[in-house]
Amino acid sequence: MSNNPNNKQTIIIGFTGDVMLGRLVDKTIDKKDYAYPWGNMIVYLQKTDLNIANLETTLTKSSKKVPKVFNFKATPDRVEILKKGNINVVSLANNHSLDFGVEGLKETLKTLDNAKILHVGAGMNAHQANASVIVKKGGIKIGIIGFTDNEPEWKAQENKPGINYFKVGDITKVKEDIKNIRNQVDVLIATLHWGPNMRQRPSQEFKNFAHQMIDVGIDIIHGHSAHIFQGIEIYKNKLIMYDTGDFVDDYHVDSTLRNDQSFLFLVTIDKSSRIKKVELIPVLISNMQVNKATDTEKKEIISKMQKLSAEMGTYVTDDGIINL
Repeated sequence: MSNNPNNKQTIIIGFTGDVMLGRLVDKTIDKKDYAYPWGNMIVYLQKTDLNIANLETTLTKSSKKVPKVFNFKATPDRVEILKKGNINVVSLANNHSLDFGVEGLKETLKTLDNAKILHVGAGMNAHQANASVIVKKGGIKIGIIGFTDNEPEWKAQENKPGINYFKVGDITKVKEDIKNIRNQVDVLIATLHWGPNMRQRPSQEFKNFAHQMIDVGIDIIHGHSAHIFQGIEIYKNKLIMYDTGDFVDDYHVDSTLRNDQSFLFLVTIDKSSRIKKVELIPVLISNMQVNKATDTEKKEIISKMQKLSAEMGTYVTDDGIINL
């Protein structure tokens, strides 16, 4: 591999599931430091060329909660956590971006902008919420766009702040949003906050829609929302991560479905923009921190992914590798 960073033969993109920095995570930072939530996974996050996460938290001082069951926020300085973890792009297309109304969203956007962290999936109007971002790494142009099927009443409109809402099955909406970006990039990623909580397998409707998205020009689907990971499918040599689970949070752990288990998903892309490999680093969330899973826990997490992915025709090695 060349030492010239602009002439690399491959790049590695890291994908995480939900990153929730509010509540007890926010309080823990007062006693720890900004790097704490990443545990020993910070080493892996700092070695990638690009990291993409779903930010399941507003970054705001607002106390104006909207009426809902869970409202998540962290103080704006907690954006330093994202910087420490080398998180370059976050999706705000989810069911928490307006937990503190337009004021909370606006402060979150401003905080991310000031920290030079790119964001997709929400904005002060439909144009901003539906827009993609482009990142160039190793000579490869990567486009990222965010969608969610959560909170339809939060859908951004011409003069209304909100999220990039889509309905599962509405391929016209996806085609419309990607038509201007597809020819500008080598790799196009759709980061999707979709589907119900604690679902271990995507429904046939979701699988059909994922295939449609690939057919109209998406190369990598980065799913999240279920709080547990789902199987991985390779469709037409493109990558579908139906759900990447959770990565940092303070959530109650379901003893059966184990929402404290997941992965850092490392995707290797070569100079010709071909997805070459997916490496799955098993992780465990505990005490408001994510760490690499070891021993029995590691084997259990990989075994579960092997089973779920095999159902979709994808072979995962005992080391957590998928070769394309």
